[in-house]
Amino acid sequence: MMQSNDSPQNLTRRQALKRLSALAGLAVIGPFKVNATAAEQRKRKIPSSAESIPVIGLGTARTFDVAGDENSRAPLREVVRLFVEHGGTMIDSSPMYGRAEEVVGDLVSDLELDDALFYATKVWTPGREQGVEQMENSFQLLRAPVIDLMQVHNLVDTQIHLATIRDWIAQKRIRYVGITHYTASAFDDLERLIRSEKLDFVQFPYSIVNRQAEQRLIPAAADHGVAVIAHRNFEKGALFRKVRGKPLPAWTAEFDCNSWGHFFIKYLISDPRVTNVIPATRKPKHLIDNMGAGLGRLPDATMRGRMARFVEDL
Repeated sequence: MMQSNDSPQNLTRRQALKRLSALAGLAVIGPFKVNATAAEQRKRKIPSSAESIPVIGLGTARTFDVAGDENSRAPLREVVRLFVEHGGTMIDSSPMYGRAEEVVGDLVSDLELDDALFYATKVWTPGREQGVEQMENSFQLLRAPVIDLMQVHNLVDTQIHLATIRDWIAQKRIRYVGITHYTASAFDDLERLIRSEKLDFVQFPYSIVNRQAEQRLIPAAADHGVAVIAHRNFEKGALFRKVRGKPLPAWTAEFDCNSWGHFFIKYLISDPRVTNVIPATRKPKHLIDNMGAGLGRLPDATMRGRMARFVEDL
């Protein structure tokens, strides 16, 4: 099997809280049983600091853009609670995602999990002053005195916002700086910035059917010590529609794969250069399944090739 770069680290306050939360008890939701603890979640190091974070994060695009009524927010509250219970820390959001930042801030505050999370959000507006205003608003919506990762979203006014983010890192308001884009057409620009700027993170689309990042972008990030966040891991649900009604191949048991969600995520995180994936969901049972992909064995390089060919042939 492929060797990973995962390694243990000394417990921080956040990790201690997560472990205590995970060990607090077991819960059952439908057919899915909570049987994982925070201590079991696979972690990867952020190359620029050697801080370790769990490989499974939580995206909020579309799923967390909901109204303020209890019916809309109750399932998401349970998603956030279970995410932390299962050892998750990184929640990724953006001003682009409607009310997502506000909803995250409200739910995390309700659950008193403020110190348990790694907040990642973005600046997505032209102009320095507009960027400052937008980032200040993110602090207020997330109710966060410190934002762990601020990313220039879709490379909008990149140099202007990178300068502000670095100033705020010096002021200890932000911990890490990154860049993002949602389309493979921007990979050349992402690669150029990885090679020319001192960055902590880069975020881009990556799935078992969208593997363009494997050609140059992921290697460039690894060469320059930049952590990789992969989004659109399920292609907005298209991957599940592709396999609907089809059983998992028997050979997936070789890497502890128990669902199609595991199959799609384990393909990504079996590359040790991928630091974190951020599948989005509003359903607690899907959250539990996603987090399960961070446990157990991972496919090696040969098996990854078999997985990709299997999906291509469907």
